[in-house]
Amino acid sequence: MEAKTKIVILGAGYAGVEAAKVLNKRFKNDSSVKITMIDRNPYHTLLTELHEIAGHRTQKESVMVDLYQVFKATKVELVTEEVIKVDHEKQSVVSERTSYEYDYLVLGVGSEPAFFGVPGVKENAFTIWSLKDALKIRQHIEEVFRRAREEKDPEKRKKLLTIIVAGSGFTGVEVVGELMEWKKLLCAQHDIPESEVSLYNVEAMPNILPILKPNLQAKAKRFMEKKGVKVLTGAAIVKADEDGIELKDGTRMETDTLIWTCGVQGNAFCVDTGFTEGKRCRVQVNDYLQTVDKENVYAVGDNAYYEINGKPIPQIVETAIQTGACVAKNIIADIEKKEKEKFQLNTHGFMVSVGSHYCVAEVMGVQMSGFFAMMMKHLVNMHYLWGVGGLRLIWNYLRHEFFHMEDRRSFVGGHLAQRTQSLWLIPLRLYVGILWLIEGINKVNEGWLQPGNIKIIQVAGNSAASQAAAGPSPILSAPPAIYQWFMDTVVAPNAMLFQTSVVIMEILIGLALIAGLFTFLASIASIGLTANFVLSAMAGYDILWYVFAAITLMGGAGRTFGLDHYVIPWIKKWWINTKFARERYWYFD
Repeated sequence: MEAKTKIVILGAGYAGVEAAKVLNKRFKNDSSVKITMIDRNPYHTLLTELHEIAGHRTQKESVMVDLYQVFKATKVELVTEEVIKVDHEKQSVVSERTSYEYDYLVLGVGSEPAFFGVPGVKENAFTIWSLKDALKIRQHIEEVFRRAREEKDPEKRKKLLTIIVAGSGFTGVEVVGELMEWKKLLCAQHDIPESEVSLYNVEAMPNILPILKPNLQAKAKRFMEKKGVKVLTGAAIVKADEDGIELKDGTRMETDTLIWTCGVQGNAFCVDTGFTEGKRCRVQVNDYLQTVDKENVYAVGDNAYYEINGKPIPQIVETAIQTGACVAKNIIADIEKKEKEKFQLNTHGFMVSVGSHYCVAEVMGVQMSGFFAMMMKHLVNMHYLWGVGGLRLIWNYLRHEFFHMEDRRSFVGGHLAQRTQSLWLIPLRLYVGILWLIEGINKVNEGWLQPGNIKIIQVAGNSAASQAAAGPSPILSAPPAIYQWFMDTVVAPNAMLFQTSVVIMEILIGLALIAGLFTFLASIASIGLTANFVLSAMAGYDILWYVFAAITLMGGAGRTFGLDHYVIPWIKKWWINTKFARERYWYFD
C-alpha cells in the first residue's frame, strides 16, 4: 500500500480553517495525501462577533460554524479532541486517548488573554476569548441587574451597577458598545433608572482604538460618551481584587464586573510543547512561516511571530486567513517539489462596531462611519462566511443578524425582523390560485388549445392587442423592440406550442397555489407569466396585483395547511445528502 503524506492541522480557527480549505482544494482527488484537523470543539467560532453574545444581541448559534457541515464533503478528517503535547521525535501529536502522526504540522491553536503581570486581574476579571467566556459575561450581567433590583444598600447597589471594560482596542470598544445598548433593555426589564448604571471604558494609552486614524478614534469616543459611557484614557490599572480596581494615579473604583480586553498573546501550548518563542508566547517562524525548530512544522495566525519592517504581524483575522493560505501553499509546494513563497501581509482595512447601529472603519484607505461603515462590516463578514460555507452560512448570518433580530438591535432597526404568520396568507394563496385556475379554464373554453386558433401573436389581422381591446387599456401600447424580436423569431414559428404552454402554466400555477405545493416556485411562475402579458401589450395595470401578491406568498405561504408542510422538508433532506449540494454548500439548515 502506498504510504500517505499526513498533514495535521491543530486548531480550527480562522487560520486553520483557511489552511484546510486550500489543502483540500488541491488534494481532494489525491489519495496519497491525508488531511486531519484537530480541535477541542466541533465548531469554528467567529471570534470577532463574540461581543454580540456577551451583550445578548444574538444567540450563541450565530457565532458557531459547524465544522462537520463545512468539511463533510471534503477529504478533511475532523477530530474533536484535546491535544496534550507534540512529540517532536516521533512526529506525532498526542491527545488523552491516542496520537496522530504527521509529515507536516500546522500550529493554529489560537490566542489567550495577556494580563501583563497586573496583580489580581487573572483571578477577578472576565475575559472574552471564547464562546464560553462570552456566555459567562452574559449570564453575569443578567445576574447583576437582578441582584441590583433587590439590593437596598445604596453602596452595594452602586457597586453592582458599575461595569468596567478594561481596554479600548477593537474588542474592548465592541464589548462596551453592546453593553451600552443592552443596559437600556435591562434597566427597563428590572425597573432600574438608567442614570444609576455606570459603564466605564478604561484605557492605559492616551487614545482609544490606536490602530485607527485620530478622527475615527474621536468619532468612536464621542459616540460612546453621547450614549453615557465614561471613557477614561491614560488610566492604567495596576491592581484588581474581588471588589474593584486601582488605577495608577491611586483612584479606587468599586465594581463587581471587570471585563479585561487589554491584550492578547499566543496560546502557551505551543511554547510549552517545545517550540522556540518569539515574543508574547508566539512561535518564531521564518519567511515561509516554518518554525525555526522544524521545517515541516508551520505556525499560523496568533501563534506565528514574524516581523515586517520591525513590527510583529498583527493578531487580526486578515493575518490569520493570509497566514493559513500561505502555509497551505507552501506545504503543497514542498510535496510537489516546487518553490515555496515568502509570507506577505496585505491588510485591506479595519472596522469596529460600537453597538448595533454605529461603526467606524477604514477600508482600502477610505474612512467611513455610521450606516455605511456598519453595512461594510456586515458585507465583510458575509464575504468570509461565503468562502467557508457558501450560501448556507450566508443565509444563517442573515437570519441571526437581521431576520430574527430582537429589540431592533440591527443597523436597519427591526424592519427586517417583522414577520407575518403564514396563517393569514391562506386566503390570499387560495384566492390567487383560484383566479389563475379560472383564467386557464377560460382559455381552454375560448379554444386556445385548438390547432390553428392562434391568439398570442398577430395572425390574419387578429392580434393579441385586439383581443385585449375590450378590457382595460394595456400598460404598453406595443411590445418593446427586443420582445417583439423574440416574438417574431422564437414564438411565431412555434405559436401553438407557446400558446398551449401558457394555458398549462396558468392551470398548474392555480392548482399548485390552491394545494400549497411548491408555493415559492409557483409564485415565481406567476410573476413571470404576468411579465409576459405586460410585455406582450396584452395587460393593463390591474394585472400587476398578481406580482405583489406573488411576492407576499413567497414567504412560506404553503407551509400552513398546504402540501409544502410535508413535501419541502422531505426534498430538503434529500437535497442536503446529495454530493452536489454538500460540495457547494447549496442548502440551508
